[in-house]
Amino acid sequence: MASVRTSAAALPGAVVVDPQREFAFSNADFQFLARLAYEHAGISLAESKRNLVYGRLSRRLRALGLTSFGQYREYLEGDDSEIERFINSISTNHTKFFREAHHFTHLRSSVAETFAQQDQKKVPRRLRVWSAGCSSGEEPYTIALVLRREMTDMNRHDVRILATDIDTDILAKASCGEYSAEALDNVPDSFCRYFKPTEEGDGATIRIAQEVRSLITFRPLNLMETWPMKGPFDAIFCRNVMIYFDAPTKSKLIERFVRLIKPGGWLYIGHSESLLGSHPGLQLMGRTIYRRDP
Repeated sequence: MASVRTSAAALPGAVVVDPQREFAFSNADFQFLARLAYEHAGISLAESKRNLVYGRLSRRLRALGLTSFGQYREYLEGDDSEIERFINSISTNHTKFFREAHHFTHLRSSVAETFAQQDQKKVPRRLRVWSAGCSSGEEPYTIALVLRREMTDMNRHDVRILATDIDTDILAKASCGEYSAEALDNVPDSFCRYFKPTEEGDGATIRIAQEVRSLITFRPLNLMETWPMKGPFDAIFCRNVMIYFDAPTKSKLIERFVRLIKPGGWLYIGHSESLLGSHPGLQLMGRTIYRRDP
């Protein structure tokens, strides 16, 4: 029986018959969806992601009342708005406050403290940080927490954080600034004062203080498309995003980042990521921390 199933799966348009699966899902279905993900979001879906794609998109099929992935393909071709929901469905959103804590230690010492030390003439200055692929918001809020705590005279300066993501659903959640109280388990005690119980008062949900939320602007953005912002940024965080891209896409993205980072500014990438080949203008300064040449 196993050999028969393997042979069927090898055929280009074969339907993978699995009695435990609710929807028929052929090789052609997967290849169509993988191509769509790459064309619209730069996401490279290897064969190993087949079950992930099935699981994520099955929810969409149920919501739409469809009975097969073949029908879903037809639906995608006839409704452009479903492309966004498709990308939202296959996007992975796993993060937490102070994830990869060494990045925020570096942000404090090399961005926040340096900015404060340069404030000799007491004139208002500009600081910009971009969280590219911000997911449910823990990353940009952590950046804001560090800057707010370390820069005591912040209100006198023009300090802003841009937080973008391709997933519009998760971005809407991030902009609310509300999280389960369990999220505080990852927050150092010295920052907990910036979190308050929500008005419901049940203690299960907390909200980040307005003085922190006010530093962040959330915007939808597909990294594969035109970027409306001009920069320059003092720091860009793009962590655990490029793991979904192939090498050419990743290289082009890094080149675009470099052009937007101010001389001497910083690029932070994820712990499982690396920059393939040489990237003129960037120097590796620490674990997954790069600096643009001054």
